[in-house]
Amino acid sequence: MSGVLVTGGTGKTGSVLAKLLRGNGVPVRVAARNPSAGDPDAVRFDWNDPGTHRAALHAMDRVYLVPPANAVNPMPLVEPFLDEAERLGVRRVVLLGSAIVLPNAPGALELAARVRTRPGWVVLRASGFMQNFLPPHPLGERLRRHGEIHTAAGGGRLGWIDARDIAAAASALLTDPDDGSSDRPSDRPSDRPSDRPSDRPSGGQGERPSEKRGEWPRHGPADRRDYLLTGPKALSYRDAAAIITARTGRPIQVLPVETDELAAGYRAAGMPAEFAAALAAVDAGLSAGRDDLVSTAVLDLTGRPPRSFDAFVHDHASEWANGVAH
Repeated sequence: MSGVLVTGGTGKTGSVLAKLLRGNGVPVRVAARNPSAGDPDAVRFDWNDPGTHRAALHAMDRVYLVPPANAVNPMPLVEPFLDEAERLGVRRVVLLGSAIVLPNAPGALELAARVRTRPGWVVLRASGFMQNFLPPHPLGERLRRHGEIHTAAGGGRLGWIDARDIAAAASALLTDPDDGSSDRPSDRPSDRPSDRPSDRPSGGQGERPSEKRGEWPRHGPADRRDYLLTGPKALSYRDAAAIITARTGRPIQVLPVETDELAAGYRAAGMPAEFAAALAAVDAGLSAGRDDLVSTAVLDLTGRPPRSFDAFVHDHASEWANGVAH
């Protein structure tokens, strides 16, 4: 038997991915901490319970890997799982990574490097999720309830991406018969910097910032093991607020706050203190412009461009229009 194990199978990307794969006739095993009783192919999976890992991997030859949520360092939990996947001969792992690295948290970089060591295993470096503007994310909750965005990012921009496009990119990689396990290079570019001159690489084509800066290692443009996933355009929070206002008719305010205040809001929403502080620091770091990047990877992988933020807002306008002011 072969098929795809989808970890985080009930989450933003995993649930969409499972539906896409099944629509293409691919056997899918949905792994979740609380699997659906109505899904015969769902299995219990808990990062804190290694006993659930081997059963989830049994007879699966491909894995969509979503690291533990709200973990500053995922390696202690994920590395034994990857060791088991390697031992069982899993030929393709697609890791949902992040284009933005948490400060003073090398674990995400180490995890991505671990995945890239195996031929056929791939890292998706996803930009910020558009779904963060929806509940239950703290940003989305404040938007719905108060019509406000609190941020320390200033005018910093990010290439926000719809989770549905991440799932589509993952599906393309998980169903590609040329999965790269022979380590043959691709003839397609994986990503590109934005068009701003300051973001153009100083070296060869496709060069990225160095891993030493807490970002990502250098690879040639034909590298199949690493894809930067973004939406079609980088937007600031003010840009996003203006689009939501235009689509819903509800005025959205963007209120600048200090990093500590933003972290306190994340903690109040239930995030662990260490992760809340790291996430607030990431938000503040957007003001430096390092994350103002867009890529063609969604188009390259799926054959269609990623959804715009305007299209995303159109699909979800009722979730902000019906907010409850307090």
